[in-house]
Amino acid sequence: MAATPDPLTAAHTVDAVIVGAGLSGLYQLHRLRALGLTAVVLEAGDDIGGTWYWNRYPGARCDIESMSYSYSFSPELDQEWQWSERYASQPEILRYIHHVADRFDLRGDIMLRTRVNRATYDGTSHLWRVRTDTGQVVTARFVILATGCMSVPKDPGIPGADSFTGPVHHTARWPREDVPLTGKRVAVIGTGCSGVQAIPVIAGEAATLTVFQRTPAYVLPARNHALRATEIAQFKARYPEFRRAQRLSRGGTVFEPPTRSALEADEVERTAAYEAAWDSGLLNGLLRTYTDILTDEAANETVAEFVRSKIRSIVTDPATAELLSPRTFPFAAKRPCLGTDYYATYNLPHVKLVDLRTTPIETITPRGIRTTDGEHVLDVIVLATGFDALTGSQLAIDIVGKGGVTLRERWADGPRNHLGLVSAGFPNLFTVLGPLSPSVLSNIAVSLEQQVEWITDCIAHLLDNGLTEIDVAPEAEADWGVRVAGLAARTLYPAADSWYTGANVPGKPRVFLAYAGGLDRYREECDTVARDGYTGFVLSP
Repeated sequence: MAATPDPLTAAHTVDAVIVGAGLSGLYQLHRLRALGLTAVVLEAGDDIGGTWYWNRYPGARCDIESMSYSYSFSPELDQEWQWSERYASQPEILRYIHHVADRFDLRGDIMLRTRVNRATYDGTSHLWRVRTDTGQVVTARFVILATGCMSVPKDPGIPGADSFTGPVHHTARWPREDVPLTGKRVAVIGTGCSGVQAIPVIAGEAATLTVFQRTPAYVLPARNHALRATEIAQFKARYPEFRRAQRLSRGGTVFEPPTRSALEADEVERTAAYEAAWDSGLLNGLLRTYTDILTDEAANETVAEFVRSKIRSIVTDPATAELLSPRTFPFAAKRPCLGTDYYATYNLPHVKLVDLRTTPIETITPRGIRTTDGEHVLDVIVLATGFDALTGSQLAIDIVGKGGVTLRERWADGPRNHLGLVSAGFPNLFTVLGPLSPSVLSNIAVSLEQQVEWITDCIAHLLDNGLTEIDVAPEAEADWGVRVAGLAARTLYPAADSWYTGANVPGKPRVFLAYAGGLDRYREECDTVARDGYTGFVLSP
């Protein structure tokens, strides 16, 4: 069901422009409406859903449990929606998002097939002028970027891509129509989270599957299953208590935190704890076992070797098992993956693993992919090559702030903002799930609600007090950057070249892009700033 074709025909001036119609953008619209403000959501896609619209590749599903990865703002919504699986698939999550849009009557203020190209701040009128690829200009006092932290696919930069005579599909831009893979010779380039989910499903259809791997991932079993009626009923009965606990938790998931170092336990005890975590089917199960998995190299290595031992026990060919075993970075320094039968897929006779560290790709040819070891003849190429994470979707827009300074100029050496929400020189421009906030290190559903609610309360404060704009004091912005970097430095995260640091994109500044102090601590920091009169921000009449 499409949104209203053009909600801007009556007037091209609104109180707020929201960029993006995913989970964040829809909730932001709902909250601004409650303030009595006019708002429009501008969405580049043909439909709503954000990441769950674009990422429709085979096997796509969430790696946070369905009943946790959902809106918490409406107790009625919690009770009426019925999830079918422990980890919801992309189609089911998209159905949920459509249900929310219909239930709260949000479609009338959403403009589809409308990409924001430029946003310019007028310091005299204190208004933003937002230009779209359709030629429209929308004037608004506030702009909220709900553009997603993983929404700009990374160009793999492989020569000859245009020469291939067969179809080439990126997992993040998978066609809406069926992609025929049965009987095809298929290649998947990339073994991050999207590749890990897609590879077993594609292997079940393709005549042959060749996986091109540069860096192996730590893949944990999802243990996905259909939710039983009794499970759902019991969970719904405690939803109010659970939602409160989620909001106060470190990562947006609820669990009993560990109290001991991994190095305090003997090998038998550690192995038992790791086995239980492995069997739990939880993305953070292994991280929950001991206090120092992400802070101590020796403790981390005990987990890393446990996962490698699991790979060796599943993959029958020792050489393939070794290629699939991560050894160059700590466990969880890159985001772990949840998979179903991922390692077992490499036992299938028609599945081949190509190690790009020893035989790198030279070029894509009209017939397939040529590595230093020869040409692989193919019918279909699938790119699971990741994203320009966290900053990519904001820098894709030509954002011009005070004095004609662009956001690209301000962020030339890495993102700069206060609380991950507002950048100095760009008044009344807010970001949801942007860089230097917990975002990707937390349950996104919980993080986005916290940030949307803070932004909404901030806007209400400005309106109630006759204030024109909110900007950031440069010293507060600098201090926030130092604090975010300091928190990351206490962990093993910076030890890996990952999209957490921007290292996956050539030329991108290498900066740890997320707040690693925990969602609970971040929430308190944001609340304290607001309670104390928005310290670090500059409010103008």
